Order: sequence, then C-alpha cells, then structure tokens
Amino acid sequence: MTNTEPAGASPDRYVIGVDYGTLSGRAVVVRVSDGAELGSAVLDYPHAVMDATLASTGATLPPDWALQVPADYVEVLRTAVPAAVTAAGIDPAQVIGIGTDFTACTVLPLTADGIPLSELAEFADRPHAYVKLWKHHAAQPQADRINTLAAERGESWLPRYGGLISSEWEFAKGLQLLEEDPEIYDRMDHWVEAADWIIWQLTGRYVRNACTAGYKGILQDGQYPSRDFLAALNPEFAGFADDKVAHEIGRLGDAAGTLSAQAAAWTGLPEGIAVAVGNVDAHVTAPAAQAVEPGQMVAIMGTSTCHVMNGDILTEVPGMCGVVDGGIVSGLYGYEAGQSGVGDIFAWYVENQVPGAYTEAALAAGVSIHQYLTSLIEDQPVGGHGLVALDWQSGNRSVLVDHELSGVVLGTTLSTRPEEVYRALLEATAFGTRTIVETFAASGVPVNEFIVAGGLLKNAFLMQVYSDVLRLPISTIASEQGPALGSAIHAAVAAGAYPDVRAAGSAMGKLDRAVYTPNEASAAAYDRLYAEYRELHDYFGRGGNDVMHRLRALRRDALAGRGSDAASGPVPRAPGRHSAETAVVSSDTETPAVEGVAL
Repeated sequence: MTNTEPAGASPDRYVIGVDYGTLSGRAVVVRVSDGAELGSAVLDYPHAVMDATLASTGATLPPDWALQVPADYVEVLRTAVPAAVTAAGIDPAQVIGIGTDFTACTVLPLTADGIPLSELAEFADRPHAYVKLWKHHAAQPQADRINTLAAERGESWLPRYGGLISSEWEFAKGLQLLEEDPEIYDRMDHWVEAADWIIWQLTGRYVRNACTAGYKGILQDGQYPSRDFLAALNPEFAGFADDKVAHEIGRLGDAAGTLSAQAAAWTGLPEGIAVAVGNVDAHVTAPAAQAVEPGQMVAIMGTSTCHVMNGDILTEVPGMCGVVDGGIVSGLYGYEAGQSGVGDIFAWYVENQVPGAYTEAALAAGVSIHQYLTSLIEDQPVGGHGLVALDWQSGNRSVLVDHELSGVVLGTTLSTRPEEVYRALLEATAFGTRTIVETFAASGVPVNEFIVAGGLLKNAFLMQVYSDVLRLPISTIASEQGPALGSAIHAAVAAGAYPDVRAAGSAMGKLDRAVYTPNEASAAAYDRLYAEYRELHDYFGRGGNDVMHRLRALRRDALAGRGSDAASGPVPRAPGRHSAETAVVSSDTETPAVEGVAL
C-alpha cells in the first residue's frame, strides 16, 4: 500500500477514532502512517435503547419510540478511549487528533449552553426531553404532512431526497416534538444531532457537520426549508430552522476545534489536539474502505444498512435518502440510501420466533444461534424453502421511505422449519439492497463496485447470498472497525497529517477486493425469487393494498384506548443484548459485536 503521508512525517503518531453505534461506543487507536489498528475498547451504553419504557420513571413509551440517554455517550469518552490507549500500549502524548462518528438522525434538544433537557430535573420524566435515536419512527404522521405539502408546493429541495423525506430526520422529529410537548419545544434553544453534540463536549464549541445537515437537516444549496413552508405545517413551527437548527457548518475532515481541558481529563489525551468535525457512521466509512470514487457503493451492514456512494453528477434518485455536495468527500456528490432493519430483523427473529431447542443445540455445538441456523440452511437450493419475505419489520427507508410498512413472510406451510424462515429473512434484506442498486442504476448513477463493511460481513453465507442476488462481486473492508477507522482517518486530516480525506484514505484505508463472486446457477434462481419479492414490494408498498397502514392504525387505536397501561411491558430480550451493565473490553484483536447481532 502506498504511503502518501508527507515526507518526513514521523511513523509514531496516532489518532483516535470513536464510533457511536446503536447499542455501544467503540474507540480505536490508529497509527497515522499506515492505518494500523493497535488497540480498541468498547462500552455498552448503560441505558441501551429505551423503546418500551423510560428508564427514569418506568413509564411505558408509545409504539415506534426509541430513546437514549446522552450521558451514556460521554461515558464512552471516559472509559473506552483511555482503555483503547492502554490496550494499544502507546504514550498518549503521541496522539495528535480524535474523530467521531454517530448514528443518524439521532437528535436531542439542548439549552443554549449545550445541556440536554433530559438532564434538567424538571424534564427528567418527559420522554421528549431525551435523545431520539435514528430508529425512532413515531414521527411518521409529521413526515407524511411534510412530504404532501412539499409536493403540493413544488419545493425545490424535495427531489434531492428522492421525493420523500423520512420520519427519522430532524424536521419530522422536530415537528412531532412541537405538537406533542410544546413546553419542551419552547424551552430548547438548539435541536442538535448527537454527532455534533459529542463534538461540543470534546471542544466546547458547537459546529454542525455538513453531512447530517445536508442529509438529515434538509440543507440544500445553503438554505433550509423556508419560514413560509414551515408555518404552513404549523404556525408555531415557522422559526424552527432559523431558531432551533441553523448554525455554523463544518466541512468534513476539518477541525471543529481542539480538545478542551475537561475532555482531556475524561479521555487522558493531550489538551489542545485536533478534534475533527462530526460525521455519520456510514459516510465516514467510505475512505476507510478506499471507496470514495464514483460508482463505488459502500454498504455498512449492522442493525440497519446504510448505502453510500459518490458521484460526479447531480441527479434525482427516487426514494434515496439524499444527495449532498461534499456529503462524503469534497468535490463529489454524496448519495445515500438505506434499509432501516437488517441485523435488527435477524435479532428479532431469533429472540422471539426460534424454539428453545435450537438455542440449546447451538450452545451444545459451541456456536451462536445465528451460526447454527445458517449451518442448517446454507446447503438448501435457492427457493427450496418455498418462501419469500419483505424486510420491513422496521419500515422501509429506501426506496419507499415509509416506516408504517411492516414485515411479511409468505409461503409458510405446516412443514416450514424455523431455519427456513431465517434464510428467507436473510434473502429479503439482499432483495431490498438489489431494489436500491437497480433504482440508482435506472437514475443514471450505476453501481460498479459493491463493498461491505460492518459486523454482518462475518457471515460468509450472507455475503454469498448478496453477491448472487446482486449479480456483483462483493469486496469487503479489511478492518473490523470500519466506522472507527474512518473517524481516525478524518482525525488525521484535521490534525494536518494529510492534505485531504482522499489522500488519508489511500494511506490508511483497507480493502479486500472481490472476496465473493456470483454463482450463475444461484443468481438465476434468485432472479426468479426476486421477481416475486418485487411483486409483493409494489403491491404492499405502492398502494396496491394499504393493509399495513390500516393495521398500524388499529394497533395505535387499541393501545390508546387502554390508556397508560396499554403496553404489556418490555419484550423479553436475549441475555446480554441490551445489558444495563457498564463494561469495557479492550483487546488488539477484539472482534466487535454486531449491533444487536452476533454472527
């Protein structure tokens, strides 16, 4: 690998990358000269994801909510960062920068000086005061209104998001906050991505990053949606962009500031080192996978999958999550799409649908339940289970952009085995990705190379399914810490070790090309099965049958009719999945847990 670091640079300088995932935060120590990963540590968030009850009171949360506690993010800095440095065996004085990435849109209300409203005593019992995680989908009614009004008015920004904005994003969640808890809305001074809040904690400065602002904050051509448009949604919402959202924008790879004395004490790192502008876990991974050229699509596969790709033209792709100038690297248009449930679907299935005898057999064999189910089904011929599934248990992010949709498994008989349903779910996520890839190609931005990062790439069978379904070779990032490595690359640029993200990625990124290639016989069989998937996809997702929306409405009405005792309590989870224990594990060769899935 060619080292493009400037001549005379010392090989013993290091940067820290911190990846904030759905269930945990991970810190990695990386050598600047060649991207070698020398030590890592992970912290499971003490409060995990609050999707059933509010931790502070035990109160039941409504359907489709997903909250977090911001103090958990700071705890990652206090524990995982120094543990990673210890594991690496380096002198902290040799660290020249730190970079971070976050799930998105993960957003929270703050006071003028950056205090989360959930940390104020008077609001500790108010769900809307907490972090709304990316998979908080309860703002779908607000997203629907935004989309309808924007289409009616011909808003110029709407096509940049494939014609639909998501309930996961800043404006839909902000409108929900206003309409369901106006006191919290009025009290907040800033509506901030967690990606930017953690940088505020590290530097003492609030800088919005160009990535989340463009993709999740509807910032296009330097403008947010107009006051007039926002007032038409709700008169009290007119000033949302100007008063709650708008702020200084930081370019990706730039320094947002330097490490404050307080943050230096938390992390054990030198005060004054560079802190990179915040970023998103998917987008920051592209240079770590040496995938920043047009046509290289990177799929970061974990609890969900985010698909990112650079292009040298600006075009509209139906149902994409957005296209942003410089949204991944400067000088190119960054495109994003995604699936809101992938690893989460597999985890849901094994935790709730697989008989206990299977778990016992997996334990006896010394493998995970996911590995055991895969071993039972991997040799079955394509279509041998007689099933087809829709991967919408967490709604559809792309290309339908509708989180009121839900999952389907079609074709079950009295002889259907649990492992066959599991395989159908694996295949469904591959079909969802193929739908995205084909939509991009039809819009003039073809995918020439498909690259996978994230924990799910460890499942070789799943990767082969994707290669067969997509009819594309699958390249894989040669790092188990893709987002954290990407954050470290941005930290190196922010510290001045490289001139730009492309150069840093060339020196520090890692990629294994064409690890999986399509099997023609399997690919042909999957073409037939995919045709059935698309039939169901369009029937349930494009208005052929609105039953999924009606069922969601029935569920909401039923729960609302039962009042505060509506929910039957939290769904039991597999031991350790959402553990409330605070534990740090450090190792140079640590294999990270997939977000919600251990394959």
